[in-house]
Amino acid sequence: MAKKSAREVIKLKSQESKHCYWTTKNKINTTEKLERKKYDPTIRKHAMYKEAK
Repeated sequence: MAKKSAREVIKLKSQESKHCYWTTKNKINTTEKLERKKYDPTIRKHAMYKEAK
């Protein structure tokens, strides 16, 4: 049987539009929700992205 990975796929959702990024994070080392400032192509500027369910 395959081992379970510590990495899981998460969705980062923009706070200013409906745009999303998909990425992975190590759920053992990083237990809190991610917050990143990334480029949002719908509003054409950088925006805060937060981890969504």
